[in-house]
Formats: sequence, structure tokens, C-alpha cells
Amino acid sequence: MTGAGSMDGSPQSSLGGEIRGVDAVTGEALEPAFRAATLAEVDAACARAEAAFDRFRATDPQTRARLLEAIAENLVADGEAIVARAMRESGLPRPRLEGELARTANQLRLFAGVVRDGDYLDLRVDPALPDRKPAPRPDLRLRNVPLGPVAVFGASNFPLAFSVAGGDTASALAAGCPVVAKAHNAHPGTSDLAGRAIAKAVEALGLPDGVFALLFDADVAVGQALVAHPAIRAVGFTGSRRGGLALAAIAQARPEPIPVYAEMSAVNPVLLLPAALAARGREIAPAFVAALTLGAGQFCTNPGVVVAIEGAALDGFLEVAAGALAAAPAATMLTSGIHGAYCAGVAALEGHADIARVAQGQAPAARQAQAALFATTAEAFLRDPHLQAEVFGAAGLVVRCRDAEELRAVVASLEGQLTIAVHADADDYPLAAALLPQLERKAGRIVFNGFGTGVEVGHAMVHGGPFPATSDGRFTSVGSLAIRRFLRPVSYQDLPEPLRPPGLRAQPEAGFPRRTDGQP
Repeated sequence: MTGAGSMDGSPQSSLGGEIRGVDAVTGEALEPAFRAATLAEVDAACARAEAAFDRFRATDPQTRARLLEAIAENLVADGEAIVARAMRESGLPRPRLEGELARTANQLRLFAGVVRDGDYLDLRVDPALPDRKPAPRPDLRLRNVPLGPVAVFGASNFPLAFSVAGGDTASALAAGCPVVAKAHNAHPGTSDLAGRAIAKAVEALGLPDGVFALLFDADVAVGQALVAHPAIRAVGFTGSRRGGLALAAIAQARPEPIPVYAEMSAVNPVLLLPAALAARGREIAPAFVAALTLGAGQFCTNPGVVVAIEGAALDGFLEVAAGALAAAPAATMLTSGIHGAYCAGVAALEGHADIARVAQGQAPAARQAQAALFATTAEAFLRDPHLQAEVFGAAGLVVRCRDAEELRAVVASLEGQLTIAVHADADDYPLAAALLPQLERKAGRIVFNGFGTGVEVGHAMVHGGPFPATSDGRFTSVGSLAIRRFLRPVSYQDLPEPLRPPGLRAQPEAGFPRRTDGQP
């Protein structure tokens, strides 16, 4: 690391301020200092991305797939340095970060496969019917094309999988979109190393140098300028609701608005249905506490709310959960800002007249957070919308319902969520079936007899959900469907054969699956 940002792999000369990584455990400032981009450099990075766009999107599938695989190889080759730096900047343990590095590489390889398969192009051909009555049908051919340069904002809680080389970057590059990434200030050194892995792959394959750029930001000016820049055609963001809405407002205020795909906030409710609670409540409780406290609760799928019908079974669940939580060690949080916000959120719950504390974890040392579990009534939860607010960290709220009708009312009141978990036994299936249509309206992923933590990277995964979980619940930021965010359909009518793009020519081509008259 040199402290220079990588706008194509070369050092920036910047007067935009300095950013330093901070040791999450000790608070020590880390070397080197990273130079923030100036607004002129933001403009240059975006202009280079725009200049590279047409050439990059015209690359053949094999070249783009090799790019993604080369990035994965570079990350793995530099894995020891990346993990070591991420451990210091995030406070996360080595096994967690080694797993996250593997996940990041696997995401890139997944999208290499997506590009080679060609299904994402959604190729369709409706051949001309000149003799059709009462009017002939023209020749129609359709494919998805990339939107253009994409701005990617690194997330604080996943310094690898949701950051510079994470899923947003992988899916945008797979779609044929150049990426201008903004490093998160919580892990600038980790971001720099990941950015160099990408830039090295771009250079090795002889691709245009504007295909990737990495910018650092001392405050918010670079991010704001990035979203406002006319060359940027879409934004990928993972972070707070406040941050996501601010970027969306900038994007919508542009002369030509652009989509912002923002993952923002969720409390990921857990529904304990009566039969399961009675039969397995004491078994579910420690698993819930493990999910609540995983990674100091700093997962976007952290289960922050439990909803159940009051009675002896719920009391048993709470008894076991309280014991498990009391044994939970305090944990270092990602940044001092996140730690402060967590402490403020817990204090607000402590001071709420309708909330009682059930248990808390072991006492924290400096810069650590103490897990906490609270309880309230469904009546209070329905009366005060603020009780749905996310407390980012290991704090949970149990909502006691008087009966199934009140439980359904609580579910109906929920905001949009990334996940909703349902613990149900066979006797609960009628209630679960009645709830399912409402759950589909509330969440992007419905988990049965488990918890939302642990997001599989695959073809059937949805990591998204109705607002405010995300800014656009039609899309996912994890899994192969994430590529759809950065594509749009174009239909060609009576396009001459010499001008037809690959996959839409007269004869079918390998690697370009298509439908003809709606048939594969």
C-alpha cells in the first residue's frame, strides 16, 4: 500500500484530504494515509469509465468471464495481506474474514459462469410474418444491454464481500459496466488492496483503463459528486437508511435520474408460531442468541425482533435466551461511530416506558459493545413505529402477543425486510399458510425453522426486499439475479443481418441461448 488511490491502478495526486485506517481494537491510526480524491479526479474517473464503456461492453463473454476469474485469483493470491489488514481495520476475527474472502472470490466466479451461460441477455426472436392477416408482423429481436458506468459504494460491515471487489462490482462488470468504486473509510487499506487486485486483472487482459477506478473520500463530497456525475448510470450501495436515501435524492434530482440500488435497514423479524414454540422453544432460544450476536450483531440479516404469543412456552424461550445472552462476550464493533450509534440505540430501548430489559451480555471493555435483549407488548409495538427502528448490533426486542390475531396484526404492521424467519411445526401450518401472503409482501427472503444470517451465493437467492430494506424491492444484491440491476432491454425491429449483434443473428450461436416465438 502506498496511500495512493487507484484510478486505473496508477497513483492519484490528490489534495482532497487524508483518510487513515484505524485499528478497531486499540483505536490506533494505521499507516499509510490515503489521499482523498478531488472533484476534478472524480470527474476524470467518470469520464474514463464513460470512454471505456462501449469497448468494454462489446467484449466477448469469454473475456469478461476471464476478467472476473482473474480478479478472484488475484484476491486469493494476496489473501494473507488482505485478511491481515482487514482484521486490524474491522476487528473481525481471521476465520470470519478468510471465509468472507473465499465468498468474494466465489461470487466473482459465479458471475463468470453467468456471463458464459448467456441467459442474462434474455435473447428473444420473433421472426417476421409477412403474410400474417390483417397486418404483417415485423422481425423483432430483443436483448439486454448494460446501463453504463456504475458507482459502487463499499459497505462497512463486509470489508470484502460487499465492498470494492464485492457483489455489486462483480455483477456490474459481468453485465459489461465499468465500475467507479468509493472505498469505505472504515477499511481504506483493505479497499486499496482489493482495488489493486481488480486493476491488475484489467491491465493483464488488455482492457481499457477506465473499466475500474477506486476513489477515497475524506467526507461525503466524493460520493455525492459520483452519484451526480452524468457518466454514472446506476449506483450500488449497502449501508444506512439515511445514507441510501441521501444518494437516492441526488440521483433523482439529476437532469436524467438514475437507479440507486440501496440496501439500507431491516430488523429481520422471527415469528415463533405456537406449536413450534411449545415443542422447541428452549432449543430455538440459544440458536436465536447465536444469530443475534454473530459478528457483534453487525449483519444486515441480524434477527432484531422476535414475535410470539405470550404464555409458558414463550417464558421458557426467554429464560433460555436470557441465560445464553448473559454468557455472550462483549465484542469489538467495526468503527467508533457504529459503536456509538449502537450504545445510543440500546439506551433508547432502556429508557422506553413500554420496554423491559430481559438480559444483557457480559460487561464490555473499551470500544466493545454489550449484547442486550428486551421485551414489549404487541399493543406498544403497534402504537409506536419507532420500535421497528434498526439498532445495528446485538440488540433484540421480543414482542409479546395476546393471541394469533394480534400476531397477525404485528406482521401486517412491519416495514419491508430483507428476511423474515418462521419457526413452525406441522400443527402451525394453517397459521403459517394464512401468514404467507403477508410475509411475501414484507420480505425478500422467507426462512423456515432457521435464521436469515448466512446468505447463500447462488441462483435462487434474493438479498433484497421492500422499502426500507432496499430502495427497490424488485432486485437482489446477492446471487446471479443481481446482474439484472445493471441491464435494460432493447428491441430491434427489422434490423439487417449484417448489423445484428451476437446472439440475434439468423443462425443460433453457442453461448447465446434464446427464445424464438417464446419457445427455447
